[in-house]
Formats: sequence, structure tokens, C-alpha cells
Amino acid sequence: MFHPLRVAEVRPLTDDSVTISFEVPEELRAAYRYRPGQHIAIRRQVAGAEVRRTYSLCDPVPADLLPAGPEAVPGSGPGDGPDSGPRRLRVGVRLVEDGEFSTYALKELLTGHVLDVMTPAGRFVLEPRPGRFAAVVGGSGITPVLSQIGTVLAREPRATFCLIRSDRTAASTMFLEEVADLKDRWPDRFHLVSALSREEQQAGLPSGRLDAERLTALLPALLPVLAVDGWYLCGPLGLVSAAEHALRTLGVPRSRVHQEIFHVDEVAAEAPAGPTAAAGPMSGGATVRATLDGRGGSWPSAGEESVLETVLRNRSDAPYACKGGVCGTCRAKLVSGEVRMDRNFALEPEETEAGYVLACQSHPLTPVVEVDFDA
Repeated sequence: MFHPLRVAEVRPLTDDSVTISFEVPEELRAAYRYRPGQHIAIRRQVAGAEVRRTYSLCDPVPADLLPAGPEAVPGSGPGDGPDSGPRRLRVGVRLVEDGEFSTYALKELLTGHVLDVMTPAGRFVLEPRPGRFAAVVGGSGITPVLSQIGTVLAREPRATFCLIRSDRTAASTMFLEEVADLKDRWPDRFHLVSALSREEQQAGLPSGRLDAERLTALLPALLPVLAVDGWYLCGPLGLVSAAEHALRTLGVPRSRVHQEIFHVDEVAAEAPAGPTAAAGPMSGGATVRATLDGRGGSWPSAGEESVLETVLRNRSDAPYACKGGVCGTCRAKLVSGEVRMDRNFALEPEETEAGYVLACQSHPLTPVVEVDFDA
């Protein structure tokens, strides 16, 4: 659900990135509680058309808003009163070439402006618990991991974290000072390794891209790879795919690897999309049934539109952000029927095996398709 939030601050971060902070009014704080690694979608109108973009929350979850234990869920621990929740939300935005929202954020957005902000979502989450954790991030992929590191190290004294980050240059590195502060605060439990792809650095790794071959050799030299309880990969598709390949080569179980893609080119390699991805479309149209916020509906699909597009024509409150198979906001349970899912950069294999699909990428293959957004 979207709510209008006032911009509290727009702060330059690098030459091509800023942080945006939103004020959360007291009556909405409970709705904007978030878990470390989650994101928000921001909506604005451009030339009469709606533009949505997804950005990860970068601040640690405030200690008084964390559940009472690692197995707890929001609503069961300290700070779970009706008005409890963050007073501010902060995201990092990097300029994207021809990006409608990022250009606006860097060049026009000011304190006091009001934007529509969706309540937090996402499953790229690290709950505070004892253990050894590691992340491989690139560019703005540091954003959700910054929240994860700050939260887990502050909350759980028996946790350690190794961060391997890749950036183009030192000047383009987002949250450079904040990551350094984490190292100063927890020198024994936080290990930082930096790589620059386009410039040499005095300390750290030699310059160059972190491809699969390089990561396969590097990771075992940094930490006991198989002893890591959770790997978190975030950034552009190329880096995440390389890190995933390296971890698979090194024998890391799939269940310990979590990923979130921040950018996928239109010409990107084909994404894993599930067993029905290669099937042909449903000729003659289909009926789409959907449950959303406890209410059901049934509507005919039109042409080659996706399940999400069919639902949106009848329910404007259907959840989505990127429409590119990346953010996972439109995740739904396939209750009956079959679909062709074109791209999937958001769902874990366990989710697709359990019957979850991305509505924005799913096209009916049977006369009736039923999905549940509430599942």
C-alpha cells in the first residue's frame, strides 16, 4: 500500500548518487516497520504516466523495533505497539542513464517534496542470529546489505560478517564512510574486502572485475566458505551470477545463498523462469482469477498481457514495482492452472518449486489461471 511521505532530506553521497530520507508520521509508523534487507517502492507521475522505482532501505533496523528473538516476527516483540515503527526511512539512489526517477532524485527533488511510498517488502532478509555471514555486492548493491550488517552485528554478539564489495572507483563508492564506521565499531567481527574495477588502490585487492574465476579463487582465501551460514549476493546481474557460480563450484548448498538483482540490461542473458517458460501462449484468451487483500475477482485476459496486467485493469491496488522480474513485489501463489513465466530474477528456487510466480512475467497457458497475492 502507498502513502504520501514528506522528504526530510536529500543528501549527496557521490557525484552520481544521493540518499533520500522520508518522514514517517506517527499514525503510519507501524505500517513502515521493516526487516534488514527489505525495500520500498516510490511512485510519481511523469507526463501523465505513473513511474515506480524500488530502492532498498539502508539503515539498520532500530533496536527497539526488532522482534524479541531470531525466530520472532513483527508484531510479537518490543516496539510492537500500534504506533511503533521507524520515524524515518532512508534509501540510496544512484543515477541511471536516462533514468526517469533517478535523474529527478539527483537534480530536482528537494526537502519538503511529497512522494508516494509503498510499505516495505522483499525477502532478501537477514534476521539477527548467531553465525558467520558473508556478502558479495557491487555498486548500489551495498544498500540492503548495509542494513543487514548494521542490524545483525548490533543485535547479535555471536555473529560475524565478511563483506566483499566491488565498485568502479573510490569516488563512486556509495556509503564509503558508513562502511568504514562499521569496521571501526566491530573490528573483530566485521571483515571488509574492497575491489575497484577501474582504478588501482593502495590496499586491498588488485584492480579488475570480480568474475566467477576470480571469486572462486578469492573466497576460500578470505574465509572458510563452507562454514558460512548465509551468503548474500546483491548488485548487477553479471556480478551476482558470477558469485553464485563461484559458490556452486565451491560446494556451497543452494539454501545458504540468497540474491537480489539491482539491474538487468534488456539484452541480459535469459533468466531461470521455471519449467513452463518455453511453452506457447494460451490462444483465444484466458480467465484470470486473483485473491488480493482478502477479496477475489475473475477477469478475462486480453491478448498477450501478463497476469499482473489483467489484474491491474480491474484492481489498481495490485502490487508491483519494476515489472521486469527483478524486485519480486508482484509475487503470487499459483493456485491452479499453468503459466509461462518469461523472466525470474527475484524468486528463490524453493519459491518456484512451492508454486510461486512473478505476476508481471506470467502469461496464462490454460483457460483458467488462479493466483493468490495474499499467500
